[in-house]
Amino acid sequence: MDSAEYERKTASRFATFDQDGNGWIDREDFSAAAKALLAEFSTTARCDKGQALYAGAEAFWQGMAGIADVDGDQRITRPEFVSGAVKRLQDNPARFAEIARPFLHAVIAVADEDGAGPTTAAADRVLRTLGVPAEIAQEVAGALDGDGDGRITEDEILAAFASYYAIG
Repeated sequence: MDSAEYERKTASRFATFDQDGNGWIDREDFSAAAKALLAEFSTTARCDKGQALYAGAEAFWQGMAGIADVDGDQRITRPEFVSGAVKRLQDNPARFAEIARPFLHAVIAVADEDGAGPTTAAADRVLRTLGVPAEIAQEVAGALDGDGDGRITEDEILAAFASYYAIG
């Protein structure tokens, strides 16, 4: 991959975390993502699923800050994201999945509206809610369903998530 392509991919990954577009990733971006997902799936913040989602968002933020917030200002700038998160996680994408696991587990619970596991349609809604363009969200959600049954597993989601963010 040439440096221009790497920069483009890095910028798009950074933008998915920078929910408010202010140029850095912070705790509020993770809270905003949780709030948007709860609204999308008509789930209240005070219910068990809502509380788990906010707790997962906080855990994800803490994990990201721990690997990328070099100056300790509670904000991850794009340069910190590139050097702290992306480069470190290229060597160990599974580590990123583990940092994200509590949040993704809670997202899955919120998106699993019938108790049978999340559907590709629910995954598409999650991705769109988090700012992924519609055509990409639909393609990604469909690709998560390895066996074509319309349902996706947590392991499939974690693997895809780690692969996407470990730019390579």
